[in-house]
Amino acid sequence: MRGSIFAFLGGAFITLQGVANSRISQDIGTWQAAAITQLTGFIVALLILMFVRDGNWQGFKQVKPLYLTGGALAAVIIFSNVTAIQRIGVTFTISALLIAQLCLTYLIDSNGWFGVVKRKMRLPQFIGIGMMIAGVVILKF
Repeated sequence: MRGSIFAFLGGAFITLQGVANSRISQDIGTWQAAAITQLTGFIVALLILMFVRDGNWQGFKQVKPLYLTGGALAAVIIFSNVTAIQRIGVTFTISALLIAQLCLTYLIDSNGWFGVVKRKMRLPQFIGIGMMIAGVVILKF
């Protein structure tokens, strides 16, 4: 249950962040908005880390370099979301984003990429993805 709540919160905050970044970028530029977002995110995460004090910094050396590129991916994510929101609107952007996430996570799960346990999708999951794609098509028209 807690996982579902956090997923819901994450989705809501992704949407709010995209809208806020779109507004910021109109005044100062898209890459500037991405930089500010990354900086404020770093500051907030650092402050939370100072209070929570969890994790293992010694394990940092064992993290594969590929996985340390997450922040760089976030910069591209922010730029893409801001640009999409400005061109096609919030609803269609988030809908397309969710479909892209589902399709990529399907590939990750089914192939066991990045060390995740392989999972098989069944007909109901494929029907669900198809319904989401149909919903986005309906939203667009």
